[in-house]
Amino acid sequence: MHFEWSETQTQLYQEILAFAGGELNHGVVERDLEHRFDRAAWDACGNFGLLALSVPAEYGGLGLDALSTAHMMEAFGRGCEDGGLVFAASAHLFACTMPIVDFAERELAARFVPELASGRSIGANAITEAEAGSDVFALKSSARRDGDHYVLDGVKTYVSNGPTADLILFYASTNPDHGHLGISAFVVESDRPGLSLGEAFVKQSLTTAPICPIYFDGVRIPLAQRLGQEGQGSEIFTHSMRWERTCLFAGYLGAMDRQLEQTVAYAKERRQFRKPISRNQAVAHRIADMKLRLDSARLLLYRACWTLANGGKADLEISLAKLSISEAAIQSSLDAIQIHGGAGIMSEIGIERGLRDALPSTIFSGTSEIQRQIVARELGL
Repeated sequence: MHFEWSETQTQLYQEILAFAGGELNHGVVERDLEHRFDRAAWDACGNFGLLALSVPAEYGGLGLDALSTAHMMEAFGRGCEDGGLVFAASAHLFACTMPIVDFAERELAARFVPELASGRSIGANAITEAEAGSDVFALKSSARRDGDHYVLDGVKTYVSNGPTADLILFYASTNPDHGHLGISAFVVESDRPGLSLGEAFVKQSLTTAPICPIYFDGVRIPLAQRLGQEGQGSEIFTHSMRWERTCLFAGYLGAMDRQLEQTVAYAKERRQFRKPISRNQAVAHRIADMKLRLDSARLLLYRACWTLANGGKADLEISLAKLSISEAAIQSSLDAIQIHGGAGIMSEIGIERGLRDALPSTIFSGTSEIQRQIVARELGL
């Protein structure tokens, strides 16, 4: 495994870092407090290519492999202080666009992927239901064949990008008797008759990433908008989670990197008892632990992405990386707040926002408990 970056990769990383830091941070505090999705920032990401990092060039993307994509998402998360925007872009690319790229018939992909890759269309992934959270395939939503159409019924909750989505990847049961092997995936336009949005949820984390329930009541779509084969939905979802649990969480690595830089700078500048607080062993050791968590998590993620890029399944490596990053992001955010003292809980400083945005990372994309269960399974337990 080699994690040395080429000149081209390094240049793109620096370009993304400069773009994100220079173009995406205007009014972050206000957007966060108002729980407001910024369409202008989204469009800027689309124009720059951040919504198409892993999309093949034939559809308007950069065609990067998993390892290169993760490195660029790290730059995105490091430069952009709006964690909700990074999350929304990641959900769009890895949970909606990439499954279409990897499983759609060519005609279907050519119809939808270029619009998603450019950001002109916003994508959402609708799988979670009230009774199907960690038990992700215990779906009550159904898809029934009716001539040359499917009829979709069901209620999805916690749909990231739901309030703004133009295209929704909908998972439903086509054969309940077959359990997870009876799940299928469908590409659904948000303006289809019978599809309606619930009221957007108010949340305290990732506040600029909109989320809502979506209702499907007799929504009719052509057979051609099924993704893959009937019964392939669980495979498609698992594949999309490999993208999400690696490349989305690379954004958290970038945020942790920025957080560490801010904390080191503050500890050197802040003086108590006539010396910088960085001279206090208790402070220095907290910062050392933040660095240890960051680099350990980064290496685990790079290993997982390298395995994916070289054709491996990487379930063990991905779960270890996702578990490490999500729990490190929370603990390092707590350390950063403690070191900043009173300033750490002030909205305009942004340190407390890092903690709020880190908290759900141990829940979405499979809880920490699920990741530990996967690790145990891969160890033969």
